[in-house]
Amino acid sequence: MLAIVGVLLVVGMVFGGYVLAGGKFGVILKALPFELMMIGGAAIGSFLIANKGDVAKGALLDLRRVISGPHWRQEDYRDLLSLMFMIVKLLKLKGPLAIEAHVDNPRDSVLFGRFPRIRDDHFALAFMADTLRMMTMSMDDPYQIEECMQRQLKKHHAELHARAAALQSMADAMPALGIVAAVLGVVKTMAAIDQPVTILGAMIAGALVGTFLGVFLSYGFVGPIAAKISQSYEEDAQFYAIIRDCLVAYLHGHSAPIAVELARGNVPTTLQPSFQAMDEILSALPADPLAA
Repeated sequence: MLAIVGVLLVVGMVFGGYVLAGGKFGVILKALPFELMMIGGAAIGSFLIANKGDVAKGALLDLRRVISGPHWRQEDYRDLLSLMFMIVKLLKLKGPLAIEAHVDNPRDSVLFGRFPRIRDDHFALAFMADTLRMMTMSMDDPYQIEECMQRQLKKHHAELHARAAALQSMADAMPALGIVAAVLGVVKTMAAIDQPVTILGAMIAGALVGTFLGVFLSYGFVGPIAAKISQSYEEDAQFYAIIRDCLVAYLHGHSAPIAVELARGNVPTTLQPSFQAMDEILSALPADPLAA
């Protein structure tokens, strides 16, 4: 909703101010389709040239984040803390070997099946399963585990931010592409230098629409879209940090409630459950983490 309000403000204030200042829409509307074709088409083309297929596809799919925001919601953070509580509790009660069957086939696991949104997230599931699998192989040094998990998080973070960077690069190019379109308009005008002043004035005005459109689309839309997507990636990164903190806390010898409390601090402030609320949720979980 906030993004929609922003779009309306950008369009309304710019063109509203233009109209109130006495500007006429005729010249803009006449030049708009051609200028938009040149600037928009060239921007999309340069975007495709500059990026790998998976980056370009990911960036286009993540445009929905401008409206929907980050992937993870408040209830997802509560579910993750609950899941990590059950995992740490199981590790404490029965040891790492008790979880081996669940990490080998996590999609069919009763443990992960309680929380389908987490189970269906490829990175979250693989991140947990791979780390727990290392624990079943007797890798129990908390510092080595933390370093390994941090490397995975860094790689995942970089791959996501490449998408936002691709959109930002396109935004950075659009003012220059607007100048290209404007120069072509000037070339067209100079080729018709023998025409009356009124015709030349309209042609120059049409050429300047290119400069306006490139700057307007870059700073009014594409740049803010890239920034919004990048912010959503940053918030979602906290979700995966909770997994790291819980498992590292277990390796340091902390109990399940303490591990969850240490990780709760990574929940974004606006989504963070209180200590009391989380305590009630954890108390309602089954005594046996593997109970169906």
